[in-house]
Amino acid sequence: MLERAKGIVRKVTLEVIYDAVEERTAELYRKIEEVEKQGREDFRYLNQRIDSLRQEVKEEVKQLRQEINQIRQEINQIRQEISQVNHRIDTVIQMLSEIMRR
Repeated sequence: MLERAKGIVRKVTLEVIYDAVEERTAELYRKIEEVEKQGREDFRYLNQRIDSLRQEVKEEVKQLRQEINQIRQEINQIRQEISQVNHRIDTVIQMLSEIMRR
């Protein structure tokens, strides 16, 4: 009878332990699922943020290229003006040379 009582207690104890383990395992699975879900949401957010920043960088690069092209145009215009001024200076020097010869 004592052995049978021990067996019943052992069986009940094992069932309680198994139930506790199953409960804890289910809880751990829920927490893992929550962490995975949060990870997916974070990853999605980071991808969106990266895409947004990439677009901003593209726009800034585009704007910088436009500004560089504008600066190049201004430099070319200044070079032309310098060339014209040099030509005028040459003309004035020639005129002065002619006047000095007379």
